[in-house]
Amino acid sequence: MRSLPSSLREALLAMTGPLCAVALAAAAVAGPKATVTSLSAEQIVARNVAARGGLEAWRRVGTMVWVGHIQSAHAPVASMPFTLEQQRPNKTRFEISALGQKSVRVFDGTQGWKLRAAQNAGRPDAQPFAAEELKFARAGEGIDGPLIDSAAKGNLVTLEGLDEIEGHTAYRLEVRLLAGERDRLWIDAKSFLDIRCDRVVDGPGPAGLPRKVVSLLYRDYKTFEGLKMPSIIETSGDTRRPPDRMVIERVLLNPPLDSWAFVNPATAHARLRAFPLPGMANPATQAR
Repeated sequence: MRSLPSSLREALLAMTGPLCAVALAAAAVAGPKATVTSLSAEQIVARNVAARGGLEAWRRVGTMVWVGHIQSAHAPVASMPFTLEQQRPNKTRFEISALGQKSVRVFDGTQGWKLRAAQNAGRPDAQPFAAEELKFARAGEGIDGPLIDSAAKGNLVTLEGLDEIEGHTAYRLEVRLLAGERDRLWIDAKSFLDIRCDRVVDGPGPAGLPRKVVSLLYRDYKTFEGLKMPSIIETSGDTRRPPDRMVIERVLLNPPLDSWAFVNPATAHARLRAFPLPGMANPATQAR
């Protein structure tokens, strides 16, 4: 299978820790500032947590699986099935299939690997995460994102102001992660659900050049077992190209996950995973 295009690789890197984990967007959608809000950052965070299902409900989620497809004009095929498995505190496994082949990204909480499809009838090629990928994975926001239990995670949230995002008035928050990275989030002033997240995915460039930012837009919220989650995430790091779209068709909460899901995917046991997800085909044979 051809290697993933740069735009899709950036999307996958930005998704290493959904909700600001997984997808797709239109950058530069912030409009003119609206009137100053009287709510504090703490109040906005509290309302966001409540709108998404509540703190205790999210704390009860130890594992989560998303199943769906990615639509991309930059990929070998227009629609590619994916499975994203997550386990607290910060383990992820992302599988994407195209043209009968599968690519995998795995992070075990400390180390990460990228498995490319076998080339010329050879063995699958697993490479460790690059330094910047590993840095982002280690700073990942886990199953529930940076605002749920933000104080316990050591995240510092600051209210910057109000913007107009696609016709919605939204609070603009800066979230300084414990690892030192800074995300920018926009929270709908009416629903208090996340609208947009901006993440830096590149290290500092040559002197005077800005760092690369990938934007994610969250759309079409649905309720999964009492928790509000977007069913579409649009991701883009380049306004000159159409965004990629992650379409989440199913969400599984607290499924038992195979212990081999989060190890180096090139190992024999990891490639022959025998523990299928509930109601799904064996992941080891699903994409064949």
